[in-house]
Amino acid sequence: MTTLPFHIAEEPDAAELERGRKLFAGQVDFLKGVVAMSGLPPADRPEVCFAGRSNVGKSSLINALTGRKALARTSNTPGRTQEINYFTAGESHYIVDLPGYGFAEAPVAVVEKWQRLLKDYLAGRPTLRRAFVLVDLRHGLKKPDTEIMGLLDRAAVTFQVVLTKADKVNAATREKNLAQVRAGLAKHPAAFPELVLTSSVTGEGIPTLRAIIAAQA
Repeated sequence: MTTLPFHIAEEPDAAELERGRKLFAGQVDFLKGVVAMSGLPPADRPEVCFAGRSNVGKSSLINALTGRKALARTSNTPGRTQEINYFTAGESHYIVDLPGYGFAEAPVAVVEKWQRLLKDYLAGRPTLRRAFVLVDLRHGLKKPDTEIMGLLDRAAVTFQVVLTKADKVNAATREKNLAQVRAGLAKHPAAFPELVLTSSVTGEGIPTLRAIIAAQA
């Protein structure tokens, strides 16, 4: 059987799943919100970050990963996250929630400031092991997604697409938008060749994503 490029990640083996479970079953805490590169915590452990268009479901996904209902704030107002939010996962990893990019209900100057911070972070954080670019499966890739992927290409940061809200699409829409995402990713050399399909509501893909994060060292 021919494997599609950018295929859906298979479920990890039992040991990998357990490693991911233990990472997020332990202490996970909000560390700090950062509004300038000078405020970043020491680069003393591997970290992964979550990037996505405003209102793609980053906070909901982080809450689902950690099993905490309100660790990351959620909002129906696009662009609420206006800083880089750091979380500690045990003593081994940082989990980083980046400001939403694209449309945001905020003054232009504010939007430009935090978009610039996002770009500086992605290009200059030495302990960043992988960026997870969240894409709403209901809509597929949009222009802001391709822009952030281009930045990650130029920064030589490996990124992996995580498709959110999988519970909200039917089979036909799922396959149509998966094809569109795969075609778009083929243009990006920094793209990791597996997709992760998730739902913060049903828990689909959450154990797989936990295992992938735990494996980053």
